Amino acid sequence: MALDPIAPLPETDLTRHRRLRDQGSLDRADLNAILDAGFVCHLGVVIEGRPLVVPTVYGRDERQLYVHGSVASRSLSGGTPVCVTVTHVDGLVLARSVFEHGVNYRSAMIHGEARKVTDPDEKLAGLRRVTEHATPGQWSYARSPNRKELAATTLLALSLEEASVKIRTGPPDDGDGPDADLGLWAGTLPLTSVWGAPVGDPVLPDETPVPEHIARREGTRYA
Repeated sequence: MALDPIAPLPETDLTRHRRLRDQGSLDRADLNAILDAGFVCHLGVVIEGRPLVVPTVYGRDERQLYVHGSVASRSLSGGTPVCVTVTHVDGLVLARSVFEHGVNYRSAMIHGEARKVTDPDEKLAGLRRVTEHATPGQWSYARSPNRKELAATTLLALSLEEASVKIRTGPPDDGDGPDADLGLWAGTLPLTSVWGAPVGDPVLPDETPVPEHIARREGTRYA
């Protein structure tokens, strides 16, 4: 059953905002927007009593996040509590005092028990979501994975029910304090990432065109 896209995110011991509560959001639309803006997450898990954080790619549907990796990865064994984070940095917040410096950002933390996807149909559908999440149109353009490749690939599913969202925007917070009289510049330094021109594999035949679904991303903003 799909999660209610209108219902707010539940507050739990793991997701309750204890600091900077004004930056927290319970809006599920904010969670989806943060996830949709990126394609790399950090998977945190405890392996043999030690914390391990692994960067990997992901995709989602309305109910869950799919995380991709190799069968050799100990972090993708499934059946264990994990925390997945996605963060976008939108700029530096440069105040009049170092203490008031900060970052404009959007972040999401998803908590839960990761489930190893074993059903072949769900695994293929989940891998398609991961591929299309990073590069829409690529799944139907490139060759699909064969049986051996699927066996060498691990896919974890993590419910999107328990998540914490924080967003910070705007200028520094010290414009109405005593430091405003220092005569120092203060403001924000925005950060944007833009997709560059596609660079073909050197061994490609010269006549091989760049597919439209890749070419049209040149010059567009990432995240």
